[in-house]
Amino acid sequence: MRLLLVEDDNHVAAALSAVLARHGFDVTHARSGEEALQALVPESDGFGVVLLDLGLPDQDGYEVCGKIRKRTSTPVIMVTARSDVRSRIHGLNLGADDYVVKPYDTGELLARIHAVSRRSVPDDDVAGSGDTALRLGPVRIELPTRQVSVGGSVVQLTRKEFDLLALLAQRPGVVFRREQIISEVWRTSWEGTGRTLEVHVASLRSKLRMPALIETVRGVGYRLVAPTA
Repeated sequence: MRLLLVEDDNHVAAALSAVLARHGFDVTHARSGEEALQALVPESDGFGVVLLDLGLPDQDGYEVCGKIRKRTSTPVIMVTARSDVRSRIHGLNLGADDYVVKPYDTGELLARIHAVSRRSVPDDDVAGSGDTALRLGPVRIELPTRQVSVGGSVVQLTRKEFDLLALLAQRPGVVFRREQIISEVWRTSWEGTGRTLEVHVASLRSKLRMPALIETVRGVGYRLVAPTA
C-alpha cells in the first residue's frame, strides 16, 4: 500500500518511514501542507492512506485536512497532541477518518492504518441490507450512493460515520454491543478502537443535529432511536 506521510520533522519521518516500510508500506514523505496537496493531484498514483501531522510549518493541519478531503476520498488519519474530544470531533467534521494522539504506540498506529484502509469490503456488507434506502423520520440513508439527508438537506459524513449509522439504522431500537460495532464497522477486535467509536458517535450526533437519535446504553453499547417525525 502507498502511504502519504505528512510530517515536518525529518527525524520523526525517517524513523516512522522505516517502521512502515518494514510492514510493507511504500511511503512518500511530504514536509508541509503544500507538499502534501501537490502529492495528491488527481493525475498522481493513488495513496491508500494519508497520515497527517497537525503541526505543520506552512498551514494549519485542520485546514490541510479540509483541502485534502475536497481533493480526494483517500482515508486520512490525523496525528495530534490534542487529546480532548472537541478537537477530535472537529477533525472528523473536516473529513478525517481517524486520529492518533501523541505519544502513540507503533502497534496502535499500524492497527488504525489497516482499519481505515479496508475499503475492498462491499458497502452493503456493512449496511446489512439489500434495500436502496433507509428512512427514519426526517433521516434518509441512501445505501448505494452513501448519502445521508435530514429533512431533505444532505449531511456530509465520513466513511466510518456512514457505516456506523447504516449499521444502527438497519435495526432501530436494537442495542448493538460495542464489540459488535467495532467488529462490523472497523473490521477489527482491537480494544483500543473503543475510544474511536465514542468520538464517531459524538460526531454523528453533532452533524445530524439530532443528539437523541443515537442512545448510549451504559455498559453495553448503542442503539438508534427512530424519530417519530
